[in-house]
Amino acid sequence: MPGAIRISPTRAARATSLLRTVQFTHPPSCPCHSNPAHHHHGPRSVHEARRHLATPLDTSRQKEYAFEMAASSIRFGPGCTKEVGMDFTNLGAKRVMIVTDGNVAKLDAMRQVVEGLETEGVAYEVFDKVRVEPKDSSIREAIEVGKRYKPDAWLAVGGGSVIDTAKLMNLYETFPEADFFDFVNAPLGKGMPIPGKLKPLIAVPTTAGTGSETTGTAIFDLVSKRAKTGIAHRNLKPTLGIVDPLNTRTMPSAVHASSGLDVLCHSLESWTAIPFYERIPRPANPIQRPAYQGANPISDIFSLKALKDTVKYLPRAVKDPEDHEAQSQMLLAATLAGVGFGNAGVHLCHGMSYPISGQNPGYKHPGYQVSQNIIPHGVSVAVTAPAVFKFTGASNPDRHLAAAECFGVDISNVKQESAGEVLSEALANFLVKLGDQPRGLKHLGFGREHVDQLVEGTIPQARVLMLAPSLETQDVDAEREQLRGLFEEAMEY
Repeated sequence: MPGAIRISPTRAARATSLLRTVQFTHPPSCPCHSNPAHHHHGPRSVHEARRHLATPLDTSRQKEYAFEMAASSIRFGPGCTKEVGMDFTNLGAKRVMIVTDGNVAKLDAMRQVVEGLETEGVAYEVFDKVRVEPKDSSIREAIEVGKRYKPDAWLAVGGGSVIDTAKLMNLYETFPEADFFDFVNAPLGKGMPIPGKLKPLIAVPTTAGTGSETTGTAIFDLVSKRAKTGIAHRNLKPTLGIVDPLNTRTMPSAVHASSGLDVLCHSLESWTAIPFYERIPRPANPIQRPAYQGANPISDIFSLKALKDTVKYLPRAVKDPEDHEAQSQMLLAATLAGVGFGNAGVHLCHGMSYPISGQNPGYKHPGYQVSQNIIPHGVSVAVTAPAVFKFTGASNPDRHLAAAECFGVDISNVKQESAGEVLSEALANFLVKLGDQPRGLKHLGFGREHVDQLVEGTIPQARVLMLAPSLETQDVDAEREQLRGLFEEAMEY
């Protein structure tokens, strides 16, 4: 036909494929749909389609359209610690640094790993000076030790503090020229992505709580800012997590309780975080996609299972030190929650917990064998949980009611507008029945005169606050007011 534009079959097929992709990708249905300034519904011609794809998008205002799943390899089973020597041989490691703390250094888990390395003829050195709830100063000291030894692989044996410290030793020994704040989460640090792979790290958890054996996250106190912060990137995750239930049998009851509360909040926060496709900004490059991405269909499976198991097994593990089934199931729940929150992220309980720990007015949790005052991480996250989930309930009533049902609540006649209140009450009852838990910030020694400082310590936690439903993160003054209300609500439950 005269004047008609001819399109080759190949080009036509590509255009058709593009249009189908734009139409059926969900959520969101089209990369442009998440841009408030973009109104038309996709390319109207082949030429427009090509121009549409070639034009760089301003991703800073675009919502996310993809999620990624990353977790360490996990080996679970009673007695599997003894295999660690063979693991390092299989990795070709000749020189291993073992990272632990003074208490764990005396336990059977350490004896097992040392025997395993010696049987395989793998050289090692032990660093046992990790601080529980590490500070930036203790992290820096550990990093210098690692740089001097120059291992070709790492082994962390202990709780979250040990595993997180080992991750950071590995990071800065691999990139010795980096400034300490290069990788620290923004806005307290530069938040730069880790540019390459680290050396192998095997993590052997001895507590059932942090899930650090699965995640690319490491947390510490930044003393100068009186707040916790950390580093989060997929390259930070361990190569292998050896999850051996025998290693948690030495945990005191108080440690079982507080570490289990961390699992509880990990799972609840990742289950109720904003969905991944609502997160802004979309990364301009996949390397910039954060480890904490928002709730997604895969993380949901791990988070909800971890929540159900924690509600079922944590009271048993705390009550009876000989209930090895409950202890084993809690360790598995911690790992499941780690996979869930390690990809979906956490939000308000954790964001608010960091200044609670960093601004401790003098509280020392009973049952912890440490000399310093300490608010265990699990206690600092759980103490605000009833207030937090009452606040977030309206954002997604169905998810909050599903969580309440895990606590045994009959939700058949509960109105959606009551979802937050119902979950809050279920949480408070669970915490009270668990026993020996401070029933609000007041019982940690905080008063209303501390609220403003707690709010200011929470504001910099942008990495997790951006995932918090119902929080006005685009308006700092409104965000402050909401956080102030939450801290006041959390004074006592």
